[in-house]
Amino acid sequence: MNKKFRLVLSHQNSAKVNMATDEALALCFEEHDTPILRLYTWEKSFTIGVGQKISQYEYLDEYKGNYAKRITGGGVLFHGSDLSYSLIIPPKYLDGLNVKESYEKICSFLLAFYKQLGLDAKYVKDDENLQLSKSQFCQVGFEAYDIVVSGLKIGGNAQRRTKKFIFQHGSIPILKVDEKSNLKSEIGHDLHDLGIDISFEKAQELLIEVFQNTFDVSLETSGLNKKEEEKLTFLLKDKYDYAK
Repeated sequence: MNKKFRLVLSHQNSAKVNMATDEALALCFEEHDTPILRLYTWEKSFTIGVGQKISQYEYLDEYKGNYAKRITGGGVLFHGSDLSYSLIIPPKYLDGLNVKESYEKICSFLLAFYKQLGLDAKYVKDDENLQLSKSQFCQVGFEAYDIVVSGLKIGGNAQRRTKKFIFQHGSIPILKVDEKSNLKSEIGHDLHDLGIDISFEKAQELLIEVFQNTFDVSLETSGLNKKEEEKLTFLLKDKYDYAK
């Protein structure tokens, strides 16, 4: 891997800004560009997979229109209590690895993160007590390279590949979800459920540390460049303005 990565740290944003930023970074990425790790948080919102239809979901009023489509697949993912990452790398970094193998390699830094918190994290495929299952809710189903702790799924990840880049993003649920929420079971488990009390700031610091150590790279903080900012503005106006 390239020894240097861009580290893009975003403020808390709406689902539309977060997903448009992911897409802008991905679309502007060229094969020989410096790889990118982006870390970000959310307003209360939800996202759905690129192939889903917003109209089929009943949470639009509860989330006050704060929703967006991801550029990856999958079902519903609820946000607001999670720290998310996006990773954009050239395909050559995972040359020879199929999609499942690339998940295992990329997600190794997440396993390291959870283990630094004292949790015995593993992939679903390595837990003989779990069976693979599908669900329209991302945090409920079990896929081979989902991460679990004591049989509980923690976070989720999704990937998109093109000739120019491999894009992967995922979320780490940090804060406890309101127990009064009707969607508690669909939102899934969080670090509080596992006895871990950590702030977004500390979690971000630890995630940066384990990413650097896992892949033996250095992270250099960077904002969006002019091309990426222009692409973001265009996407928010012409693609992510669902009310048009």
